[in-house]
Amino acid sequence: MDELHHECGVAALYYMPGHTEKSAVWTGDPDQISRKMPRMLLDLQNRGQLAAGMSTYNPARDQLVDTYKEVGTVIEAFKINHEAKYASIMEEYAGRAAIGHTRYATCGATSRRYAQPFERRHGCKWKWFAFAFNGQLTNFAELRDQLLKNHAYHLPKDNDTEVIMHYIAHEVRGDDRPDLVEVFRRLSRKFDGAYNIVLLNAMGDMVVLRDPTGLRPLCYAVDGPVFGAASESVALQNVGFRTIKSLDPGQMILIRDGQLTTHQFAEPRRPSHCFFEWIYFANVASTLDDRSVYLSRSRLGQELAKQEKALGRVPLDPAETVVVPVPDTGKAAADAMAFALGIPSVEGLIRNRYIGRTFIEGANRGDKVQLKFTPLREVLSGKRVLLVEDSIVRSTTLKSLLHHLREQGGAKEIHVRVACPPILAPCFYGIDMSTMKELFAPKRMAGKVPTVEEQDAMAKELGATSLFYLPVDAVARCIGLPEDRLCRACITGQYPTPAGEQLYQLALRHHATGEAAGRTYEVPVQQPLLCSVADTVRT
Repeated sequence: MDELHHECGVAALYYMPGHTEKSAVWTGDPDQISRKMPRMLLDLQNRGQLAAGMSTYNPARDQLVDTYKEVGTVIEAFKINHEAKYASIMEEYAGRAAIGHTRYATCGATSRRYAQPFERRHGCKWKWFAFAFNGQLTNFAELRDQLLKNHAYHLPKDNDTEVIMHYIAHEVRGDDRPDLVEVFRRLSRKFDGAYNIVLLNAMGDMVVLRDPTGLRPLCYAVDGPVFGAASESVALQNVGFRTIKSLDPGQMILIRDGQLTTHQFAEPRRPSHCFFEWIYFANVASTLDDRSVYLSRSRLGQELAKQEKALGRVPLDPAETVVVPVPDTGKAAADAMAFALGIPSVEGLIRNRYIGRTFIEGANRGDKVQLKFTPLREVLSGKRVLLVEDSIVRSTTLKSLLHHLREQGGAKEIHVRVACPPILAPCFYGIDMSTMKELFAPKRMAGKVPTVEEQDAMAKELGATSLFYLPVDAVARCIGLPEDRLCRACITGQYPTPAGEQLYQLALRHHATGEAAGRTYEVPVQQPLLCSVADTVRT
């Protein structure tokens, strides 16, 4: 609801030669399987709407690897609504292998130059490659500065994708065809943070890998001669794959000379899957690391219901009280909460799905809310509303929504219930909340667990009748994974990587002193930081 955005989504497809099995995914010309890529990217649109693109490999054309990318949604970028233009793109970029990307920018500008995949052309086929990337390197500034200091590099884009491209190029610079497993093993010792990478070179080699901590999800499947991979399972399921698995952290799939092999390219570390994927980012139809997004969100609602019964502050009369989700990510939790409480779950807010992205971006926050949501006065007027929100990050959009619900919807009371604990710390792994200043909760809490009085004060500031957050210990229960296998840095202040912890200390210092208004991970860490996390929650 606070317009949080994810770093990106990635996808890959390969029709492997020499296989005689049939495929339910693709029955046509193997050199045309790239036509499936826009369909896969449509199912990753929730992960990025600023740009989309794909790179394909076709040994029968002069441009062995060729890249198409454009700003806008997948439909806009690939001209899907213009049949002739779309057909022309699909024909020109047809290939037996493809990698794809949907982008939201947490680093770099929003122009086409920053759209992915990135392609590096070279006369030597193994040095000619394209790749796409999902995540955020927490040591981006350090890696960038090493390139500029130790080599004669010029970095016109100045983002972590460009830095990754140069590090890969450096590793494959030799005169012999490189061992790509060793290439990424060496890089894993240099990279810190979240990085899922799909790569395709002019030899026809494909790499799909997940970073050693598994922060971002990555799934794969094989159907006869067809291999597919994507950030979320729904993108594979909807093109016909059935047996879909999650790639393990630090694991890499390599397709070379038509053969698929799996490798552990990085030293094993404690998995740290981002809990926010299940709560907010992922498509509700996806399954990530064998945990259903829909079922996880339903359990969040059940936890909210238990808390509501224990609080006993809101009369649960079905004639007077209704549960209303904030579309769309709050719906599964709201339905489960209402069922457990024995009161109706109603769509009191209707999301307008037909307003263009650019049109919305041009409005102020109050206008955005009215453009995106229509309160149903017939449903809300005079009612006591339990409004289920997936999370509160910056709060500005939520304030406008609550005003809209009262003025346009006629709600008598609005009790906000948040299916997530308070966001107390920034994210440096691919979610666009990298500073303390932008977060709503920390400056209003004395500790890491909000008291009833603090939540009442926050409710008053927001314009709600009351406000309650989900407790931290409920997150792992609802997802069904142990706490020590989840990254919960933004709700605990405990980061799974060394550079992430350093950046948090830097963010705390900047917030306390008023330094550096920009994104924290774009500022080099000059020295170890010794701030006390416990002492700087309230600043």
